[in-house]
Amino acid sequence: MLEARAHQQLKDLLRQEGSAPWPHHLSLSRLVARSLRRSDHTLVRLAPGSEPSWWISLLVPLALSECPLAIVVGEAQRQRLLQVELPRLAKAEPSMALPCFEGDRAPEDARVWLLNHQQLVAAWQKGWLGERQLVIPEAEQLDTLLRQALEVVVTPQHWDQLRRAQPAAESSLLSLHQRLNRRVLSAPHRPNQLVALAPDDEAPLRHLLQLLSPLPAPWPDWLAAKGAGWTSWAQLNPQLLQWQLHRHPLEPLAVLRGLLERRGAVLLGQLAPGSELGLQPVVELNLGDAPLADPLPLFAPLLQPLPNSPNYGQHLLEQSRRLILGQAGLTVVLIDDDALRLGLTSGLAAEFGSRVVHESTAPEGNGVICARWCWWLEQQARLPLPSQIVIALLPIASLEDPLTAARVMALRQGGRDWFREGLLPDALTRLQLGVAGLRREGAGRLAVLDGRLRGRSWGRQVLAALEPWINLTRLLPH
Repeated sequence: MLEARAHQQLKDLLRQEGSAPWPHHLSLSRLVARSLRRSDHTLVRLAPGSEPSWWISLLVPLALSECPLAIVVGEAQRQRLLQVELPRLAKAEPSMALPCFEGDRAPEDARVWLLNHQQLVAAWQKGWLGERQLVIPEAEQLDTLLRQALEVVVTPQHWDQLRRAQPAAESSLLSLHQRLNRRVLSAPHRPNQLVALAPDDEAPLRHLLQLLSPLPAPWPDWLAAKGAGWTSWAQLNPQLLQWQLHRHPLEPLAVLRGLLERRGAVLLGQLAPGSELGLQPVVELNLGDAPLADPLPLFAPLLQPLPNSPNYGQHLLEQSRRLILGQAGLTVVLIDDDALRLGLTSGLAAEFGSRVVHESTAPEGNGVICARWCWWLEQQARLPLPSQIVIALLPIASLEDPLTAARVMALRQGGRDWFREGLLPDALTRLQLGVAGLRREGAGRLAVLDGRLRGRSWGRQVLAALEPWINLTRLLPH
């Protein structure tokens, strides 16, 4: 049986390497082998910040299995797989070298096809996947990367190409473009320069394009992206008074309905509890990581002001100043609100000088980086481990973001709890990924200055997601 063969082969490889084993190698290997043999859906939750040594326990059953596979990875994991993990497997056991076909379309006799999320969408839409089972090692990014793959972007140049392709409709197209232009430019100014568009704003253009043929790219894709499962917004460039039209799916797996039906799938990811990806897996398992057993020092005082308080900016500045004083290592301050972040950066720079930088990957040894959550999640691997992370605002998506607002509206219309089913699970996943580095070798402490942690009932779920932690009642030099 595949499970027994994978179990024994992995034990031999780990013994041969002689390295300190990840505690769940054999469990993961048997679970993946079982899923491949049964062709069912399996979701494995890895502890946030888990060392990527788990790759070998995923690859061994893939190498031993005979079923056709498609491995779906982003660029960073693709490079690791090709440059580190596959050579590691081949070196340990040459007979298990895993051949991977790369490209937009794989021959039917290519057993393992390595592709990114955009290639996955194209392959499924064109019927090229066949009976391949899917292996997706970055489940926590699946929604985001599939949404990017399905995104349709219309630039000013695309409008010009459309008018040239349909000269008979030029006057109508110009009129509709001017109408949308007035709608975008007259909208209230937002710091993110995004303007949500309602279906009624696009309806006249959609009706006209349905009568025209042929249409240059990306207009056919824009027309096909229709229905309540999609939302649109304009991204404004105020300097040029130009804008791009963006169309995104609310739930990518709902748009790609059928992708996982009658097809086995193994998904692994650093997902927080409640993040289900819209799946109902046959098997779901949480695999912890031994280093995460060390309690995380947490400074989160009671009775902190809420983010909508008028004195919140001053509260952030005073508490951040206290936290930075006496710190010998790197401090990272995370806050998505642009106005608050820039104001806090300026205030800290007035106190600590050039130590304070904004989203820089070259800080001083005792520097202070003020950054957005998305920047930190992308760049933290390139930076030294911080001695402390200061969360000025919890990573809860803002309703000023058109995509978030549209997803919330869809959940409301379905009678669902839009916060606890939508925003909170996403925030918990981002939170766990953002602070996982602090747990490595007792690297540092975490401070949460957002009063909602203690002042809202859902704050208990945030504290549970940070377990294990110990409460810091006072600050000491670190």
